[in-house]
Amino acid sequence: MNLLALITQGDAVTGLVAALLLLMSVASWVVIVWKAWLLRRASGDVARSTAVFWQSPAIPDAQQKVAAFDRESLVLPLIAATGLQAPGTLASAGDRSQQLTRMLRDALHVVLRKLQYGQVLLATVGSTAPFVGLLGTVWGIYHALVGIAAAGQITIDKVSGPVGEALIMTAAGLAVAIPAVLAYNIFGRNISRIEADLEGFAYDLRELLAAPHAVTTAPHRNGQQDTGRGA
Repeated sequence: MNLLALITQGDAVTGLVAALLLLMSVASWVVIVWKAWLLRRASGDVARSTAVFWQSPAIPDAQQKVAAFDRESLVLPLIAATGLQAPGTLASAGDRSQQLTRMLRDALHVVLRKLQYGQVLLATVGSTAPFVGLLGTVWGIYHALVGIAAAGQITIDKVSGPVGEALIMTAAGLAVAIPAVLAYNIFGRNISRIEADLEGFAYDLRELLAAPHAVTTAPHRNGQQDTGRGA
């Protein structure tokens, strides 16, 4: 009594449900392994990158140093977003504080989307896999009962085998869903911690460059550096 026997004895619907559960399991485990590796690197990189940034004498120098630590490019986009906009455009309208708020917010959204990537898949698998398994169970029991009715007699050996094999689908659905749900919750907590660190860094960076007495600014977007006083 196993999943393989259920698939071989079942019809196309049973095979489709089993194949879907297998696909969901493989996809979720790929995301789990990848995100565990990504978030482990990102957590340490963000801490080291922000520490190096604040120990640097100027932003262009800090940008070069951070590049050596920020392997997942989570802090560098925030620094690069502080570059001056081309004059005469709406992006350069308003005071320096407004420009920094807008640019840092957009850069932060891009970085957070990278961290959140794969979370939707884990949530989808965790919420739907039990029902997919239940569908396979219901269909398998129906298929078994049809076979029993066709045989014209009901005995415990004719019922227990097919019904027990159909119930394996429920267990398979739970086996697919539980790791996805656990990973989603663990990763969500780690992402929230990294997100808080990045938001704090973006706020401090904005306050640094928006201050009237600021003496260093981020490089221009065309690669040139601004060594004058910030706005």
